[in-house]
Amino acid sequence: MTSQYPSRRFAVLSMLTALLVSGLSSPVASAQAAYPSKPIRMIIPLAAGSAVDNAARIVAQKMGQNMGQSFVIENMTGAAGLIGADRVAKAAPDGYTIGGFNDSIMTMLPHMQSKMPWDIVRDFEPVSLVATVEWGLVVNADSPQRSAADLITEARKTPGKINYGSGGNGSPQHIAMALFASQAGVSLTHVPYKGASQAAVGLAGHEVQAEFQGIATVNALIRGGKLKLIGVTTPKRMPQFPDVPTVAESGLSGFEFNSWFAMMAPAGTPRAIVQTLHAEAVKALADPDVREKLQGLGLTPRGTSPDDLGKAMRAQLARYGALIKQAGITAE
Repeated sequence: MTSQYPSRRFAVLSMLTALLVSGLSSPVASAQAAYPSKPIRMIIPLAAGSAVDNAARIVAQKMGQNMGQSFVIENMTGAAGLIGADRVAKAAPDGYTIGGFNDSIMTMLPHMQSKMPWDIVRDFEPVSLVATVEWGLVVNADSPQRSAADLITEARKTPGKINYGSGGNGSPQHIAMALFASQAGVSLTHVPYKGASQAAVGLAGHEVQAEFQGIATVNALIRGGKLKLIGVTTPKRMPQFPDVPTVAESGLSGFEFNSWFAMMAPAGTPRAIVQTLHAEAVKALADPDVREKLQGLGLTPRGTSPDDLGKAMRAQLARYGALIKQAGITAE
């Protein structure tokens, strides 16, 4: 009679092996399934009160409610966003530290620094284009200028006499006005501040005469009569400001400018976590209250996929590289 012991031993060994493999793999699987199991930190390399900061707080709050974990917003300013972005690039790729970036950090700054501690394509994982920030040309509330054409006319009469503020060298405000001046053929004097909101306060206080700003940053100052919006940089007039002409229709044909609020994660973040964050961002953006708040600030909700954000980022990187080189703009 043939012994059944070998087959029994084989069955026992197979069971032990299955249990061992299960024991080794289950913590990883359960960890991914449990994401997020603690608060998520979102680093904003921009000042509090900026367009991206305002949008991030609205969207992150809703994402946190839906995901059952809070989002902790940390403003980390300095070097036009270089410092905060570097912290994200060097964070553990586990989904618990992500960045809320504008496109200046992603597609402009790399062309204006001689030494970069990170590479936007190599060191980050795109998560989602959350919203685009619509921009406008603003002046002092008592300024006689009523359009971009008026500003251009005045600048041609007094070359270099009009001062404009920005959030710092290489900031979107700096880029927008430098491109405006280059296209209009005028000379303006740049006054950098330590953030977009500080620049807006400086403009309201008559320290400078004009600025390009994200509508979200200056909306309250416009509504409160502290600043005057004389042009928008969208292709068409904005529904929120139907009486304000576009910069293109009032003196500078073809001029357009906006900025992004995009979520980025450190390179190597698991695809499943990236997809979870993207899906939750899209879910938050579908909420009527979130959309109303963003649109009221002058932002357009998006929700672009990680792959599409990556493609748009690379295209914009090439486009701004050519424009910045032509205008001779530097952040240093």
